[in-house]
Amino acid sequence: MSSMLSVKGLSISFGGLKAVNDFAIEIEEGQLYGLIGPNGAGKTTIFNLLTGVYKPDTGTIILNGKDLTGKSTTEINKAGIARTFQNIRLFKDLSVLDNVKAGLHNHHTYSTIEGILRLPRYYKVEKEMDEEAMELLKVFDLDSECDFKASNLPYGKQRKLEIARALATEPKLLLLDEPAAGMNPNETAELMDTIRFVRDHFGMTILLIEHDMK
Repeated sequence: MSSMLSVKGLSISFGGLKAVNDFAIEIEEGQLYGLIGPNGAGKTTIFNLLTGVYKPDTGTIILNGKDLTGKSTTEINKAGIARTFQNIRLFKDLSVLDNVKAGLHNHHTYSTIEGILRLPRYYKVEKEMDEEAMELLKVFDLDSECDFKASNLPYGKQRKLEIARALATEPKLLLLDEPAAGMNPNETAELMDTIRFVRDHFGMTILLIEHDMK
């Protein structure tokens, strides 16, 4: 059985510093993987390479047989890799609902003209996105806060919203960069349940960076 993600010989240097050297990983569908190492080991750099933030000096990234090496962040996201960040990166001034809708734009489109002129297709697509976003928010128990500004949610719920937005892009592989960073023990425990739920409910394959070994 071939792997969902196959990474071989991945390396990158910044100036004279080799940040990642000959990294390789095989990821099978439906599994939950942890990327473990001390601060400065290059874990986030690997996520940046896998998502196109950085272009590797050497190596290949193959997702479901498709070569993503050197592709842009947008192309890689559309191919099926989504991520969250160590420092939560929500659209803080947008509503909870609109944050999830931002992720849905991968698969729901209307032309600029349709949007500007508010043509029928614009309303149809917006309605579909509203319904789909609300379904996702219900799954994460955030539907009652759909009209809140994202920045007004408690920290643990902001993290859930970030995962919901990533899932809205319909990824095959979800990368979570230290999702429990800055969380108290209760929030961490709830997040662990959320991550397992995402794997089981969505059949999601997950690779996560975490310092909390539990």
